[in-house]
Amino acid sequence: MERLIFHIDVNSAYLSWEAAFRLQHGEELDLRDIPSAVGGDEASRHGIVLTKSIPAKKYGIRTGETLYQARAKCPELVVVPPRYWIYMQCSQAMHEILMEYTPRIQRFSVDESFLDFSGMKNLYGDHMTLAEAIKERIKKELGFTVNIGISENKLLAKVASDLKKPDRIHTLFPEEIEKKMWPLPVEDLFMVGRATSTKLHNMNIYTIGELAKFDPELLRYKMKSHGELIWRYANGIEGSDVRKSNHMEMKGVGNSTTTAFDLEDRETACRLLLSLCETVGMRLRYSGNCCRVISISIRDNSLATCGMQKKIDVATDSTRKIHETACSLFDRLWKGRPIRHMGVQVTELCSGDFFQFSMLDSFDYEKDKKLNRAIDEIRLAHGAKAVMRSSLLHSGLSAMSGGVGEEDYPLMSSIL
Repeated sequence: MERLIFHIDVNSAYLSWEAAFRLQHGEELDLRDIPSAVGGDEASRHGIVLTKSIPAKKYGIRTGETLYQARAKCPELVVVPPRYWIYMQCSQAMHEILMEYTPRIQRFSVDESFLDFSGMKNLYGDHMTLAEAIKERIKKELGFTVNIGISENKLLAKVASDLKKPDRIHTLFPEEIEKKMWPLPVEDLFMVGRATSTKLHNMNIYTIGELAKFDPELLRYKMKSHGELIWRYANGIEGSDVRKSNHMEMKGVGNSTTTAFDLEDRETACRLLLSLCETVGMRLRYSGNCCRVISISIRDNSLATCGMQKKIDVATDSTRKIHETACSLFDRLWKGRPIRHMGVQVTELCSGDFFQFSMLDSFDYEKDKKLNRAIDEIRLAHGAKAVMRSSLLHSGLSAMSGGVGEEDYPLMSSIL
């Protein structure tokens, strides 16, 4: 059976979703039409560009640079804080549209999905007509644009969707590789990061075509199995299946934040951990998972970073249980230096449908589950600040840190 794979990629996802949400709620200015970025607040030391508009790109603004650097390039840059819960709901709305076309969908990230249309030619006919229908429907119903890449495998479909943006459809079938993919910089190839590209440049490999034509045995000698892998990718060789998934595949959930002031006592640090755990717990429950490993990281005012993790006996999605473990790790890890940055991460995810607890554990899991569900629903309906832990009142800390915008906008209707 001939394979036909689509890769759907939202254009400047966070910024597009932010712009669409604001327009739908009465704003007249479209952030996508002006130099703008989704990023942090310099006053709170959250000064990183997460994504930027196309007009902002013309000023040389890059994702990951500080807002100070970005504003030096473009003083009139409009910066808005991230609101991840809105973005997850936009992602879900797009997924529900895609599900109407094929059940074989793999959510690759919050803004990317692979769709398998193999064997459906008699149902949909021409693949370009189908892609155009999907693209225009997302634009009309949800208010943002996507790129669609089309090929016979996931790798080529993904490369195709990146060829030219925004709001485009591109094909990249094997017979088109030499013309469309090989002239691209080697950095554009999936699985070629900064360290790998430096090694390739030292071997006088600068384009994907040069990598494709390089001796694979020499690549294997120089870079082990990774060298062979990227050589195969450069030649368009990839055969993994589109693995059906309703939720984004995740290895873990984490959040971190840089504080507006240095933390110098345990009580305040544990409050910040609670604020982070509120965000991590809500994201974990939204994904339908529980976790078995909880870890924290600490960066002091000398920028020295350390971390520690613990495997728990009972998998959990409870904010309270995650926070208790995080505080226990903090007591073992912290050496008393002023804290500038903290993070919480949960890994070894498993299904949240069932869990088994110890007979010696007196924790009321069912009561806690109902409480978390109620809090999540209130926050999704009325905003992150609608419910706040009493210990965080007047603390100078947010109700939820590391993934919620500072503005107290109501969120979209409940998704739980």
